[in-house]
Amino acid sequence: MKLKILLLTLCLAGTATFAQKVKYSKEERKEMNRYLFNEGFNTASDKKVSTIILKDNTEHQGYSKSWEKQKGQILSITIEDVDTKKPMKFVAADIAEMYLYATETEKSMKAASFISNMRNYSTKKYSKSTTNEAIRFENQTVSLKNKKESRAFLMQVINPEFNEIISVYYDPFASTTATTGFAGAPAFGGGVIKSYYVKKGDKVMWLHKDDFEDNYDFLFGDNPEFMKKYPKNSVEWNYFSFLVYQYTDMSHA
Repeated sequence: MKLKILLLTLCLAGTATFAQKVKYSKEERKEMNRYLFNEGFNTASDKKVSTIILKDNTEHQGYSKSWEKQKGQILSITIEDVDTKKPMKFVAADIAEMYLYATETEKSMKAASFISNMRNYSTKKYSKSTTNEAIRFENQTVSLKNKKESRAFLMQVINPEFNEIISVYYDPFASTTATTGFAGAPAFGGGVIKSYYVKKGDKVMWLHKDDFEDNYDFLFGDNPEFMKKYPKNSVEWNYFSFLVYQYTDMSHA
């Protein structure tokens, strides 16, 4: 009898936990689907002046000429000094932050990609694909895909407007979810980026959509109000940028 009561109690507790799933309105889900991160870029203009700030606070300006990368992340960069016209090479380990400009060619490609998927019109801002603003990179020591030996890289910050607690970095090798469409017509659905590099506190990791639930408590669990409003059994990976934004905003409230 006692065993039956115990099993019934556990069953009811499980049902109660399941029932705590939050349901959102159509308008709320539309808002949560907004993509708030900046566009990720893989090239640098040699027509505009780049700025490199070293860890000793010295600043260098010049035109980007070449770089060394691993899995798309920058290990070193060479610029042509804006005054002396001489090439100067800097390794990521010595750089604190860097500001580059995307090439017009890549911006055109990003714009075309934006237009080719109908989903973008309700989730993204076209201006982020064609930005004329400087793109910010930060020095981070990270294990690529959580598998390689940790090294210092210059990584593009894609949430510079709300990265006070959680910083999100572009993964140039990230894949996207499949789109649906017909030949010659814009696609719809899909196109969701599957991975980023994420920093919270002293931890920097590669975060894939398949590992999102496992890391949800680490990312957001220290804010009870946020967890009550956006429990992990009620949200999706598609909402990641929105969740980082809301968590940051609610943590400062």
